[in-house]
Amino acid sequence: MHNQTILHWISSNAGNLVKLSDHIWELAEVGLHEHKSAAALIDTLKQHGFTVEEGVAGMPSAFVASFGSGKPVIAIMGEYDALPGLSQKTHFEKVPAKPGAAGHGCGHNLLGVGALGGAVAVRETMVTHGLSGTIRYYGCPAEETLVGKVFMVRDGLFADVDVSLTWHPSSLNTLWAASSLAMNSAKFTFHGRSSHAAGDPESGRSALDAVELMNVGANYLREHIVQDARLHYVITNGGGEPNIVPPVAEVWYYVRAPKRKQVDEIYARLIKVAEGAAMMTETTFDIEFLTGCYNTLHNHVVGDVLMDAFRTAGAPQFTAEDVEFARHMAANYPPGHYQTMVDNMKDRVGVDVEGKYLMDLVTEPHDYGKVAAGSTDVGDVSWVTPTAQFMAACNALGTPGHSWQYTACAGMGIGHKGMLTAAKVLGLSALKFLQDAELVAKAKIEFAQSVKGREYKTPLPEGHKPPLHQLH
Repeated sequence: MHNQTILHWISSNAGNLVKLSDHIWELAEVGLHEHKSAAALIDTLKQHGFTVEEGVAGMPSAFVASFGSGKPVIAIMGEYDALPGLSQKTHFEKVPAKPGAAGHGCGHNLLGVGALGGAVAVRETMVTHGLSGTIRYYGCPAEETLVGKVFMVRDGLFADVDVSLTWHPSSLNTLWAASSLAMNSAKFTFHGRSSHAAGDPESGRSALDAVELMNVGANYLREHIVQDARLHYVITNGGGEPNIVPPVAEVWYYVRAPKRKQVDEIYARLIKVAEGAAMMTETTFDIEFLTGCYNTLHNHVVGDVLMDAFRTAGAPQFTAEDVEFARHMAANYPPGHYQTMVDNMKDRVGVDVEGKYLMDLVTEPHDYGKVAAGSTDVGDVSWVTPTAQFMAACNALGTPGHSWQYTACAGMGIGHKGMLTAAKVLGLSALKFLQDAELVAKAKIEFAQSVKGREYKTPLPEGHKPPLHQLH
């Protein structure tokens, strides 16, 4: 009966949830600047009886919304940041809504509102049936730059949480059981001496030369780090005009590896590379450490509850119009992309999707014990409380991550249906933990065993503040 209250509330309020998601999709605000998006979520939560603490952990667009009191405390995490340069209309061909602008190329408008739908449905069920405990919605900004949850964990906002749940838009309907890569994000700024590049080059000391030499050294370093580690960089300041020896240049690095300790070791070596580049060019440098995150610890007890709820909720059921949209989108993939996806699905997931364009089935978990190639600040939460996450189909099979195709699906019926499914899975799962103290205890026992001898220590330097200037 309680489950039916969850499902009925989400179905009855589907229109409002879709409207809220589309509003955030249209806003498309980048990380730490999601002010209007956060405000829309906060207003909705307040309307449904949640008490909201705004601007937490030094981030204006971060918040925690709570309903109820006492134990257990169940957290549902939402995100709502967009990606630069991925503006797109809801069309199966590339048509930017506003050229050069941000877009929800990772579907976080869906993620944030789907999580909200689950949390509010639990609140309505608690009121209807007189249930005790606490349900919380965590408004987590800047996931794309691995900032929000890292600072929220550092400031103790998850300290009393018993179980934490979240999800992510995908082309699949299944548990996300894999770990993720730990990461550091830092900017290296080199300082040299300007001069006329043609008339007086010997007087100059090029900061850009130092950046380029650092990048060369980093590329040689790749051969001597663990296989699954990753180094990424972009030059964010390469100087002004070619006829001026650049006095200042900057490069932004990500360092990733399967374990936090490995990131720390590689990062220390990268700093030595920077020192060498500075020595060769007679320049100096400083480092702006932006953020760091941990790899994810999957909690099997929590994951099993999510999968049971997924089987109850069922996969999104797409319309013929949705399928036709996805088919047209697949026709615009690069040559061979669709077939590669089909082959990968057979090998990785054990499902034959030949001739399919949308996933309308719930598939069994396929990535236990594996390490996903990306990073997420969900990892830091997973080191302080039992945590699990799942994926719901919100885009066409074969949709590349961080793409205009992702943005398009996130603003139309395909994304909406996956979002509403996710809300049901989260609501049912949170309700299960609210009602079953023994299940919560099992999740916490597994968690204690998984972190035994590996105490979480924030990757952030002491006193470090969120990089509010990072994106504009």
